[in-house]
Amino acid sequence: MTPPLDWFDLRVEGDPHPRRFDSAASARAYLLRVERLSEEAADELLIAGEVHPPLSRRSLHLQPLQSE
Repeated sequence: MTPPLDWFDLRVEGDPHPRRFDSAASARAYLLRVERLSEEAADELLIAGEVHPPLSRRSLHLQPLQSE
């Protein structure tokens, strides 16, 4: 049996729709490429669950989804 994926929701300031990722690695790739975060800001978001200016252009919140 395949282990369940660890899903994450990214909420971006000013956008009511979260972006969903199937791993921390895919979220990090998105953060670096699309949100253009620095390595430091992406790491901070993955560790603390949130990052704010001046590390990012806008506030970002990342949280794991609770499995049922």
